[in-house]
Amino acid sequence: MSFSNHFGNDPNTYANIFSFMGLPLGRELDDAVDAVILGIPYDLATSGRSGTRYGPNGIRQASAQLRWEEKRWPWTFKLSDKLRCLDYGDVCFTDGDSESMIAELTDMADTILSADKTLLSLGGDHFLTLPLLRSAVKHHGQLALLHFDAHTDNEVSDAKYNHGSMFYHAPKEGLIDTDHSIQVGIRTEYNYDDHPFKVLDASWVNEQSLDTVLAEIKQRVGNMPVYLSFDIDCLDPAFAPGTGTPVSGGLTADRALQILRGLQDLNIVAADVMEVAPAYDHAEITSLAAATIVLELLHVIAAKR
Repeated sequence: MSFSNHFGNDPNTYANIFSFMGLPLGRELDDAVDAVILGIPYDLATSGRSGTRYGPNGIRQASAQLRWEEKRWPWTFKLSDKLRCLDYGDVCFTDGDSESMIAELTDMADTILSADKTLLSLGGDHFLTLPLLRSAVKHHGQLALLHFDAHTDNEVSDAKYNHGSMFYHAPKEGLIDTDHSIQVGIRTEYNYDDHPFKVLDASWVNEQSLDTVLAEIKQRVGNMPVYLSFDIDCLDPAFAPGTGTPVSGGLTADRALQILRGLQDLNIVAADVMEVAPAYDHAEITSLAAATIVLELLHVIAAKR
């Protein structure tokens, strides 16, 4: 597999936008691949505005705006020199069939993770994190969850498909250690007296120094393998209007990127960026923010190497 036409080498920003950042598109998980991008066009667990099934394609299309910069600011290395990435395409499942989606997603995630690749998934609604966590645990053991969101998503619910209750079910299934998990950017109601996760709410994160925020995250997570889940509505709607449940008062795109850059020391084994709904967007604002976050995460993973 050739990685020569990789990041910043495509002469035309608007041509051949078939994969994230113009990455090779394929499913060969050989030694030439370190990290894998996987799209999941699913939104049947959405409780509000639907449309995140178009998120993976929106993120890929917007990533074309990022392809020209060979060494992304402020990083001092070329990503492909440290991390060889592949776009695996999308999970394909029977339309309207959530069980089919879970089966196909689990099979793909297991294949990628068992090949010792770092998996970065594009959503899709946030329910998808639950089956992704199940796969990640098989290969990395119990995980610490680092969760960026406006909502805690630990609603008590017996609904089989619900994008607001993944982190109610995940601890009960033994997937994540809540004592080493943390939620960042929260600004909606949750059970303040009996909440299993440490919360850094959006107002606090916006007011504190970057070093203070990073210290809280790192102290909580410790040395555990980390699953990082980023719901795009963690950002204020000014920076991410194209999502199903926008909430004012969120993080700026710059603050989120600063925090992500500071996570190089963590053992991030898998990650996702969820809830991008391009139909509610304007000028690809949300899709571009999500594509930038994905690219930043790849640099964070590469920097640790």
